[in-house]
Amino acid sequence: MKNVAIIMGGYSSEYLISLKSGNIVYQNLDKTKYNAYRLHILKDKWVMADEDDNEYLVNKHDFSVDHNGKKIVFDVVFNAIHGTPGEDGLMQAYLQLLNIPQTSCESYQAALTFNKRDMLSVLKPYGIKTAVSHYLNLGDEINEQTIIDKVGLPCFVKPNRSGSSFGISKVKTQEELLPAIETAYKEDNEIIIESFLDGTEVSVGIINYGGVVTVLPVTEIVSENDFFDYEAKYLGKSQEITPARISDEMAQKVSSVAKRVYEILKMDGFSRSEFIIVNNEPHLLEMNTVPGLTAESILPQQAREAGITLPQLFDNAIEQALAKK
Repeated sequence: MKNVAIIMGGYSSEYLISLKSGNIVYQNLDKTKYNAYRLHILKDKWVMADEDDNEYLVNKHDFSVDHNGKKIVFDVVFNAIHGTPGEDGLMQAYLQLLNIPQTSCESYQAALTFNKRDMLSVLKPYGIKTAVSHYLNLGDEINEQTIIDKVGLPCFVKPNRSGSSFGISKVKTQEELLPAIETAYKEDNEIIIESFLDGTEVSVGIINYGGVVTVLPVTEIVSENDFFDYEAKYLGKSQEITPARISDEMAQKVSSVAKRVYEILKMDGFSRSEFIIVNNEPHLLEMNTVPGLTAESILPQQAREAGITLPQLFDNAIEQALAKK
């Protein structure tokens, strides 16, 4: 039986959601096939939590755990960390140095996709449509009129490197721009300001299933709030409709673009890409490489629609990771 470390938590504002995702993975792994262990990767500690929530320190030297006088080493890592250090390449690089396979993409792809500005810049020469954007780094001079002239109003102000929906604001007037920039800087010292795209928002999940890049059914996102913010994403303030209420032709088109992005970036493991469809053209917003994995999360919803259960989804991720070693 393979020893599987399910890493969860992380250092971002999204760590509680990650703990939920990790626990769902733990509950749905085949215990006759795997020895599953929950590892909490937190700012102040790396620990393994047993069934009674007793904690055992992780040895960062070799990613092992001493448990009741026995040293546990891991054959594979299931990555359920949203945000840093699980979605930005840090854990991937660390595990690669230790020669421990893991379920998400490689470290470079994780770092690239986590950096919205860099990812969009790489994709633009391939003709992938995106919003008009303006970049700012902490300390840069802020010329409100220049920004508005470029991206228009309303616009979105976002932290550039963030795996969650924290720090995002929809700006409708010039007076709202500076406060929105300050909010975004609380999450990251780089920000991206994007034009508002008025259209249908959809999410496209892609997995490597049995060694084949597989596009899952498309989900339409209808937020009760002004946009798909934290409340909409995690607190039930949105409708997530799978399959999306779009034509078969459009579903095929956005699926094709999402798969092309996945392959251009040489992705592996899970990805969930967000698009706005404007004038029959999908515009890419961002890609998540460690999407939510609870039963209510978008990618598991899509898998279910495709006839893939949670145990099958998670088992496949581990099998694909082990196959890469």
